[in-house]
Amino acid sequence: MLGLTRKDAMLFLIVIAMVVFAPFFLNPFPADSSLAQFNAGYPDLMQRFLIFGIFAIGFNILFGLTGYLSFGHAAFLGAGSYAGVWMFKLLGMNVLGAIVASVAVAGVFSLLIGYISLRRSGIYFSILTLAFAQMSYALALSVLSPITKGESMLQVTHTDPRVLGVSMGPDGSLPVPHFFGIEMRDGFEITLGAWEFTINAGYYLCALFMIATFYISIRIFRSPFGMMLRAVKSNQQRMNYTGLNPRPYTLAAFVISGMFAGLAGGLMVSMDPLAGTERMLWTRSGEVVLMTILGGMGTLIGPVLGAGLIKYLENILSKINDAILHQWFAALPDGLEDFLVTIVHPFIGKGWHLTLGLIFMAVVIFLPGGLVEGGQRIARLFRGRKAREAEAEAAKQSQTPAE
Repeated sequence: MLGLTRKDAMLFLIVIAMVVFAPFFLNPFPADSSLAQFNAGYPDLMQRFLIFGIFAIGFNILFGLTGYLSFGHAAFLGAGSYAGVWMFKLLGMNVLGAIVASVAVAGVFSLLIGYISLRRSGIYFSILTLAFAQMSYALALSVLSPITKGESMLQVTHTDPRVLGVSMGPDGSLPVPHFFGIEMRDGFEITLGAWEFTINAGYYLCALFMIATFYISIRIFRSPFGMMLRAVKSNQQRMNYTGLNPRPYTLAAFVISGMFAGLAGGLMVSMDPLAGTERMLWTRSGEVVLMTILGGMGTLIGPVLGAGLIKYLENILSKINDAILHQWFAALPDGLEDFLVTIVHPFIGKGWHLTLGLIFMAVVIFLPGGLVEGGQRIARLFRGRKAREAEAEAAKQSQTPAE
């Protein structure tokens, strides 16, 4: 199927099913339930799952295959975002043009940074990429503020030329991003009993790009190019001794990874047409590192799972406050209720990073292979149990005397 092995094709189909039916299984609780706050099936959050999944998939091609740890990938995310908004301002509100511009600009930018940074390896490479990202952030905030608008953020206005589109809607409002007439905010709701599900055009556009990037990632992982990248990670010095120059391969991986980041930036502005300097901060680069490690560095689906986990914690745990905690523990005696609220309070709301830190520590200590390794261990446990049951049954039958 599509040039994939049976195992990879099965994984690909599972990812497609997860993405297509996400609006349904991410809303497991009825809308009027007290647990509905844990639902994640609303468009904005689902779009973030996919966009940051693309970001992490691209980063994993560099970090997971070559072992080169970049702390500067936020620069490509930000560059892609700015390119996308400028395409909206100059040409029109069709998201296809913005996405193409985002990928192209991020690709050129990553080529320049990668060509310089890849002259070093290890911690020196990481520091170089971090330095370039921080310089990009500083430039966007000050010197390039006529282009980026600095702290006020770059966004579309009524005065933009938009030579291939309109400057304002029929009611005088700003035009919205669309894909050949299909607006990204268009959608409808499905009500099944007490459950409500939202089907959104913007989410499914992100889903198409997510599926495409995941397929590209599989082909890269299984290709001779991917094998060369693994060789770079395994023993770069030995590659040099065999006469192979690893730099073209690592540079290609760096550029591909940067283009994926640019695609994520383009999709961000396609859903919400504005771009700010905070997307180029070093914390955003650190976030994608966490996503990749939590999910499983060097695995295919791991970065997607890691991105989903972090964005879920960020958007769900951060909304829980003391009032909600008091509702949860209301059945307990007052003293015990207040005690539990005091204990849990630092881990929710603005303190959700503490919960993320504890999860990250647990994964690094007990599951070095990330969430993927956890799933593999559970699968082996069930397979082992079934095998033991089959052996016991066979032994029992062998001991039964023949009649």
